[in-house]
Amino acid sequence: MSLWRRMSGCLERDGACALVTVAEVAGSAPREVGARMIVRADGSLSGTIGGGTLEFEAIRWAMAALAAGRRELVIRRVSLGPDLGQCCGGRVDVAIETFSVADRGEVSALAAREAEGGRFVTRRDPVTGLRKVQTPDTGGPLAAFTRAADGAILEVFGATDRPVWLFGAGHVGRAVVLALAPLPFAVTWIDSRPEMFPAAMPGDLTCIAHDRPADLVDKAPADAFVLIMTHSHALDEDIAAAALRTGRFPYVGVIGSATKRARFVSRLGKRGLAPAAVAALVCPVGAGGVASKLPAAIAASIAVELLVTNEAANAESLSNQTLALGSGLRQ
Repeated sequence: MSLWRRMSGCLERDGACALVTVAEVAGSAPREVGARMIVRADGSLSGTIGGGTLEFEAIRWAMAALAAGRRELVIRRVSLGPDLGQCCGGRVDVAIETFSVADRGEVSALAAREAEGGRFVTRRDPVTGLRKVQTPDTGGPLAAFTRAADGAILEVFGATDRPVWLFGAGHVGRAVVLALAPLPFAVTWIDSRPEMFPAAMPGDLTCIAHDRPADLVDKAPADAFVLIMTHSHALDEDIAAAALRTGRFPYVGVIGSATKRARFVSRLGKRGLAPAAVAALVCPVGAGGVASKLPAAIAASIAVELLVTNEAANAESLSNQTLALGSGLRQ
């Protein structure tokens, strides 16, 4: 969701709207910290904080804040079981903030920063309530929403999608593109046959036709997942060798069977790749347990595997950031 662009549109159209954010979570909850939704005065929404009673109540609180013309940010702590009768059993802090036409300048500036792409961090001043984009050398929050010791609120906005470099535009490749489209992945789709790319494709997708796809591996960002499923096993091997040799990528997967993996392990070793590099190869790909060979079923299994791998990689990165920054920030 292009949050600030939509907020700007709401102010132009309606003159006011509210931003609802999951600020903190303890135990089980419908959504994670940083989940957001925009609430308009008529109760219509963009985004979700998980549905159910929590979201219903958050919409009611946001509409009441808009009707009252309340300006300050309010954080409401809710125990899902005792307060709302939900069985999740956790606790959620919900931040509610209203915006009016007086905030157009601030919202437009954040929409412009959002349009530049990538993640950015804002600091909400504890006195004025104004948000400003932090300069890179001031550090960043440990989570999407963090309350600093001085009362300021630090938030992460913008794209946080994991790059996926998908080699192969066959039936399964097309199904994978569709499966990943609504998920937190930014797909670069590569094939040597330009005619294989469909005319209609999801928006957040980059297509590259190249005669030698393996030559493009070095252009992939270091945090990319590399997923290989071309029309040629020899080409699959070339791409896998190029990706594994760099040692940069957290995931390198090739569609296939256990037999294909055994052959690739042998051939990659003969190419001079170190055993540790070859051992990182994921083949077969997919979460396992799905017997169907339907492209959509295979794609669903692959999407689950990439989600699990992505969450694990993000958790490790967050842990490393926590150790590096120490206790300057608090949740």
